[in-house]
Amino acid sequence: MTLNSPVRIAGTLVLALATAGICTWLRAPLPWMIGPLVSTALASMRGAPTQSWNPLRNVAQWTIGTALGLYFTPQVAGLLANLWWMILLAIGWALVLGWAFGTWMYRGQAARLQGTDHQKRATCYFAASIGGASEMTLLAEREGARTDLVAASHSLRLLLVTILVPFAFTFSGLHGIDPTPPGPRVVQWDGLALLALATGAGAWLMARSGRANPWFIGALLVAIGLTIAGFDLSAIPQWMTNLAQLVIGVSLGVRFEARFVHTAPGWLVSVVAGTLGMIALSAGFAALLALGTGVHPATMILGTSPGGIAEMAITAKVLQLGVPMVTALQVCRLVAVLMLVGPLFRWRYGREAKP
Repeated sequence: MTLNSPVRIAGTLVLALATAGICTWLRAPLPWMIGPLVSTALASMRGAPTQSWNPLRNVAQWTIGTALGLYFTPQVAGLLANLWWMILLAIGWALVLGWAFGTWMYRGQAARLQGTDHQKRATCYFAASIGGASEMTLLAEREGARTDLVAASHSLRLLLVTILVPFAFTFSGLHGIDPTPPGPRVVQWDGLALLALATGAGAWLMARSGRANPWFIGALLVAIGLTIAGFDLSAIPQWMTNLAQLVIGVSLGVRFEARFVHTAPGWLVSVVAGTLGMIALSAGFAALLALGTGVHPATMILGTSPGGIAEMAITAKVLQLGVPMVTALQVCRLVAVLMLVGPLFRWRYGREAKP
């Protein structure tokens, strides 16, 4: 007997809410995201009937995107404009790091993969690129790559970064050093309604255009525009951002289906080792950027770490570690990677000849 979707979704949310409460009581870092992420992932891998709901995930991404956009005051915009060169360096670093990781994966795993040499290179290249899982999987499919391995790599990398980086910051005592509080600090329900209408329209238009992460990016861009223009409409209630973190954690956790356990173990071990190396190298690169810019190293580590936009930005928001800088670096990197990794792969390795 199988459960229908509403029951599965409700059961998954109850599990996530319970673990979020436990993690809050234990004072774990990012309890509203990491607790649901870990519990849902473990339940999914054990074959439990977990399920997320895309409309709810869209609302969660809209909430986080809007909340982050409120940090981009005119003063912050001026600071970011003066550091344009740093953003370009961070983009270049992400492309080089992804290519190096892909090359390392190819040398270690190509002999175990099936298919042509082009397909093997595509599998390793797109599995290592620092971009969204769904977008990288789609690009890999166009080159005939193993999409299951690509999707598993990005899911595992995101899980590791989302857990390890916040825990590292929490246990090191780094928090509360953000000199850029959000513009609006008071919840005003009439202003919140107008803000929701404007950012929701931006997210909907972005979704209609087929862009990546439309509900996050669209809401973020509109919120940034309103904040820079001086429109102090309303802050986002804390309970909304907490629930949004919970839903995002669930949407990540349900990726780890029971069949994930049976994915090629050698491949997963390489992904874990490579991810740890990427985290360490990115931390070193972030330290160099911090020396050149005067920005706190913790902020630069979050901005350059090989994690997702929402997850790293949430970490910055909860721990108060330079939200605008982290968000700007992650968004610019995502856009650049999505635009460039495909053409760079074809430039370097060409297209596979079709029979």
